[in-house]
Amino acid sequence: MFGLEDQKKKKKTEDFIFELEKELLNPKLHREIKERIEKRTQKIKEVLRTGDRPDEFDQYGKLLNGYTSLLKVISRFTPKA
Repeated sequence: MFGLEDQKKKKKTEDFIFELEKELLNPKLHREIKERIEKRTQKIKEVLRTGDRPDEFDQYGKLLNGYTSLLKVISRFTPKA
């Protein structure tokens, strides 16, 4: 009555969990993902050092920044062992 009925029926909203967060809970997957990203950053750094593709230099730089940011986020997330 008087619009107060909804207060009793309010459901708790569930927090959205990304697929990556689910995978990072597993220590083995956490380590594999981190190693994979580190390998990719090393490959990008090699391409940037050699200068093989000067027309794609900016794109590789952006990709490298994205991977380093992802590594920072992953390092803050501790898996439950």
